[in-house]
Amino acid sequence: MNSMKTAVFSTHKFEREYLETAFKARQVNYIASSLSVETASLAQGHEVVSIFVSDNASAPVLQIFSKVGVKFLALRSAGYNHVDLAEAKRLNIKVARVPEYSPYAVAEHAVALMLALNRKLIRAHNRVMEQNFSLDGLVGFDMYGKTVGIIGTGKIGSVVARIMHGFGCRILANDQIENNELKSKYDVVYTDCETLCKESDIITLHVPLTPETKYLIDKNCISKMKRGVMLVNTSRGALVNTKEVIEALKSEQIGYLGIDVYEEEGGLFFEDRSEEILQDDMIARLMTFKNVLITSHQAFLTDTALRNIAETTVENLDCFERNIPCKNEL
Repeated sequence: MNSMKTAVFSTHKFEREYLETAFKARQVNYIASSLSVETASLAQGHEVVSIFVSDNASAPVLQIFSKVGVKFLALRSAGYNHVDLAEAKRLNIKVARVPEYSPYAVAEHAVALMLALNRKLIRAHNRVMEQNFSLDGLVGFDMYGKTVGIIGTGKIGSVVARIMHGFGCRILANDQIENNELKSKYDVVYTDCETLCKESDIITLHVPLTPETKYLIDKNCISKMKRGVMLVNTSRGALVNTKEVIEALKSEQIGYLGIDVYEEEGGLFFEDRSEEILQDDMIARLMTFKNVLITSHQAFLTDTALRNIAETTVENLDCFERNIPCKNEL
């Protein structure tokens, strides 16, 4: 059987090798451009399109896809809030995702942010590079004995819980579904969000972005947190109301912020903007705080995760071509 022609949007240098290995002899057109209304027509002549987490698969884009003959949308991500699923269904464009590529990659990055913020590693490194070996202003705290609040204990949140248990932390969790293994093996205590906020020294987010979870962290929620709390977000940017978090940083209600995602990251993250004037005032303000650590959506970026993403994307495509049920279809 001849493979269907596939257009891969937002092909990045860091993933190209893994994609080429997984796709092998398939008919693939690697497109560097991100997917948008302006670039959607590049899918002309392709029955399959693969998109990255930063791509725009809104209704207008899907309508263009339908006109040019696209029948299958293969996401290279677990999240799918960038896809209008209702419109895809109406247009009979099937959609499949990569639900699990490496929960360890994201969980470990979240913990790395915690440690780097706590022990002020970026500031310490920059000082040493300038031959300043002073320790003033670099005091951290023991993780041991601190209370960590985990909002969302799916695959990633569960790994974070196990890691933090290893540090000797008290762990609170909030999720609609309680994980009995976490409760019995790792002493995780499930509670309501308000109690978690009141008692946690560190709060880390591991829930998907839905209409219900948008701006989960707002000024009302922040007001219930311990003064000086550490907040970490490696999930989706819009879980956090950035403007209200900035106000909390200014008032020192939030003492540390680590983010790998940002609600306005589209068109900003994944690109080299070093020669441009930064137009985003919110992230520019965040970058002025010494107690804020920002990474540009790299939590997933391990060789294991990239390999799994590429291989699962091809498995999803195989199912579509063979017209058999796909467990990852949305």
